[in-house]
Amino acid sequence: MQTLRRTPLHDRHVALGARMVPFAGWEMPVQYEGVIAEHRAVRGDAGVFDVSHMGEIEVEGPTARAVLQGALSNDVERLSPGEAQYTLVTNDEGGIVDDVILYRLDEHRYLLVVNASNVDAVYRWLKEREQRGSDVRDVSEEYALLAVQGPRALERLGLEPAKAFTWAMGEIDGVEVMVNRTGYTGEEGVELMCMGEDAERLWDAVLARGVVPCGLGARDTLRLEVCYPLHGNDIGPQWDAISSGLGWACALDTEFTGVERLRAVKEAGPKQKLVPFAMTEKAIPRQGMPVSVVSNGEGGGEVTSGTMSPMLEVGIGLAYVPAASARPGTELVIDVRGRPRRAEVKKKPLYAKETAE
Repeated sequence: MQTLRRTPLHDRHVALGARMVPFAGWEMPVQYEGVIAEHRAVRGDAGVFDVSHMGEIEVEGPTARAVLQGALSNDVERLSPGEAQYTLVTNDEGGIVDDVILYRLDEHRYLLVVNASNVDAVYRWLKEREQRGSDVRDVSEEYALLAVQGPRALERLGLEPAKAFTWAMGEIDGVEVMVNRTGYTGEEGVELMCMGEDAERLWDAVLARGVVPCGLGARDTLRLEVCYPLHGNDIGPQWDAISSGLGWACALDTEFTGVERLRAVKEAGPKQKLVPFAMTEKAIPRQGMPVSVVSNGEGGGEVTSGTMSPMLEVGIGLAYVPAASARPGTELVIDVRGRPRRAEVKKKPLYAKETAE
């Protein structure tokens, strides 16, 4: 039986009464007060998530940029120290090994934050491409990571606004942190990285500032409302980046693994596309449910993520459908445990404050 790993904040979660569940080999809090309450706290004020299960990989040396340029889909040349970018690790077929955030720390040093379940795979991928003048290290054990998200997140932390996908060193109540202007909720906020031994002090300081502790359940519903894909559900090695709607993160004029395949898919057009949808009949969609198109009865689609939206109060999700049926307004039928229920393809994001008010 697999022994679940624990973040440096495990005891804090248990003390707060969190419901702990297995996730990607870790024992993680899925909720405290409840998913809906935590979700709405992030949309209305500020919430904090322990995401210390995420992995960190450093690539350093005079040839570090060349290694990353050949391994990642986005254009590493665009990054200056103090900046970050969303990018993909792609396989020979343009499939997504992982989606990561790349930070340029200084002239010859980079940091990748990778999904917990893919740390070993991404580390091996980069290590195999290591060249003279570069050093790839898995430094995941050294750091803790807290995501503080919501319209009042910066105010509660005493931070000034800054451009998205930038970072700077800072301090929260005496704890040194790397303040990353990134997040997975669609709200303003930051992801705070600190040394593992400082995690409890940072967590306590953030909660003392009135930020609500939130679990992975709310993190999932929040990201789905704004159509952020989840690796292992909506994106993965079996789906190419163009079909997954992530062509914007692929610099097809650079040379990286799988780029020729992605150029071909873009030229010919993908056969399927990942689309957001909302139910027009009462039902909660779930991963794996079959999808067909009302106008022509064409099947072959599948829900990859689904939930009940706490803000929209309807069932929402992401699904792969035939490319010709990916336009917003297209009517779909979701097979909800043997019962056909209607849905409609929507524009991204499914939830936005201006449309919800």
